[in-house]
Amino acid sequence: MSATDDTHDPNRRDFLYIATGMAGVVGAASVAWPFIDQMRPDASTRALASVEVDVSSLTPGMSLTVKWRGKPVFIRNRTPEEVKAAQEVKLDELKDPLARNANLASDAPANDVDRSAGKGKENWLVMIGVCTHLGCIPLGQQGDFGGWFCPCHGSQYDTSGRIRRGPAPENMAVPVFSFISDTKIRVG
Repeated sequence: MSATDDTHDPNRRDFLYIATGMAGVVGAASVAWPFIDQMRPDASTRALASVEVDVSSLTPGMSLTVKWRGKPVFIRNRTPEEVKAAQEVKLDELKDPLARNANLASDAPANDVDRSAGKGKENWLVMIGVCTHLGCIPLGQQGDFGGWFCPCHGSQYDTSGRIRRGPAPENMAVPVFSFISDTKIRVG
């Protein structure tokens, strides 16, 4: 037998090898699919991905708490006085200088505009209502700064949700949110 006679002639045995291999792949995939499929979130979890809130009834000075992803979200229509007081706070007076706003860059400063709904909607504040110390739920419109007060350990937040006094290390987080109309906010 010479080197030129080494050519491979496909025959029935090669076809059987390929067909058996493909049947094995299809069989393995059909066995694995239920395990892969069960890892996807169910419909109730996907429904919590975002929530739409009608804020048309919130006049200045009123708050609303909604549940999103198992956490309370505070939505507040601040009064002009609350907005002015929050805007007058100097950044060097703050314990946490970062905005903690998921809608902005992670290094955005904690000025009032970056903590609120933005230019033109500075009166609206949307934030996750969880104390950043140990996860308690702060009480609204209380404390020395007129914002939120956590009675568990004494953390006090101002009218922008920025930590001003107490053991909490960070400002309350602002979730991803947007106004989908003048009276509806989508959180998530």
